[in-house]
Amino acid sequence: MPIRLAVSGATGRMGRALAALAAASADFRLVGGIARSRRVPPDPAAQAYGRIEPPESARAILEEADVLLDFSAPEQLARLLAEQAEALAGRALVVGTTGLGPEHAALLDAAARQSPVVVAANFSVGANVLLGLVERAAHLLPAAGYDVEIVEAHHRRKADAPSGTALELGRAVAAARGAALEALRRDGRSGRTGERPVGEVAFHAVRGGDVVGEHRVLFLGARERLELAHAATDRAVFAEGALLAARWAAGRPPGRYGMADVLGG
Repeated sequence: MPIRLAVSGATGRMGRALAALAAASADFRLVGGIARSRRVPPDPAAQAYGRIEPPESARAILEEADVLLDFSAPEQLARLLAEQAEALAGRALVVGTTGLGPEHAALLDAAARQSPVVVAANFSVGANVLLGLVERAAHLLPAAGYDVEIVEAHHRRKADAPSGTALELGRAVAAARGAALEALRRDGRSGRTGERPVGEVAFHAVRGGDVVGEHRVLFLGARERLELAHAATDRAVFAEGALLAARWAAGRPPGRYGMADVLGG
């Protein structure tokens, strides 16, 4: 029997990519989309949802779904979790929305007490392999000998910087070195003078054109340099990973999960 999907952020780029892939697969059935309004755009992929509702009137869609995929915006995710908590109970939730704060984490923790909740900054399989490689490299290359710089590039419309994936990469470095990212983080270097502090994890965000997503992590030593990188060239790679997570999450017990769980890492 196909897994019944609802998508929050239905009219956005990821929502359209998810609609196109899910509609072409016998494994899934779209039951509806959730957006800021009921307006259905002319894009054929978005029309695959059949019906689109705002968070306030999405209860019927959610009650018909096995899994909700959220690729919307922080404020829409918060509205949905707060206003549709009862309808979401027992249904798997896959969240790829980035730019989330402590208030969103609290709402997701509350949802995870009743439902399986998979949260990831990046659903690309390759990007998650990169995450594991970066953590291993940071464990083997000491902070005293190897400085870390993280460079990410995205399209000109991306709202958050650094990207959620870049921050996850930074957290992996910090955790491998026994520290919290907040104690090591540096965003850019404008106005910065003096020697680079030992252990600092620096982020640099590039925005322009139609770049789907690129991440480079540089381990810079005195006599050698290690670079680990990933580039997504088609947004479909994120949709494929999200649908993989949806398959995995459907029917799981309540709790918080990540892509490492989905991939068996």
